[in-house]
Amino acid sequence: MRTMKKIVILFSGKGSNFAHLAKTLQGDIEIALAITNNPNAGGIEVAKTHDIPLEIIESSLFPTREAFDEALVKAIQKTGADLVVLAGFMRILTPVFTDNVKAINLHPSLLPRHKGVEAIRRSFEDEHPEGGVSVHWVSSELDAGEIIIQKTILKAGLDLESYDHAVRRLEKEALSDAIRVVLS
Repeated sequence: MRTMKKIVILFSGKGSNFAHLAKTLQGDIEIALAITNNPNAGGIEVAKTHDIPLEIIESSLFPTREAFDEALVKAIQKTGADLVVLAGFMRILTPVFTDNVKAINLHPSLLPRHKGVEAIRRSFEDEHPEGGVSVHWVSSELDAGEIIIQKTILKAGLDLESYDHAVRRLEKEALSDAIRVVLS
């Protein structure tokens, strides 16, 4: 008998990657909990629509990054999750989190290129003929953990808007694939 694997999803915004996972992960992977640091995040509706347990842990209510990360770790550990998935979670995590949680992050560039914010625009404007997405292990250094999966897209013939759409489509595929690779 195969055992059900549990994941926790962290998000800060619209939750489009969260929504994709909620629709496509089936069978042997359960989303045990979704956590957002933003009480106005669009992804809250995703959790409600799919009957996924949700916690709102507002980062602004904590005196330090470490105190916030401690609250995250406690919430995650209660679930017994096998993996935490950062899907548009806009926080730099401290060792309080990274030393205690097995987590992966989706990033919209071919790391190590274009770490941090505005990666899609910076990737589109660089000298390389291709861009893409990376899913990597979360470490205490921003976007620097070991890469699990990268998927590429050629930039030729694309404007920034069409490149952005292509990258966002690729993100969903890469994230699903990486979760399955890590949990297999």
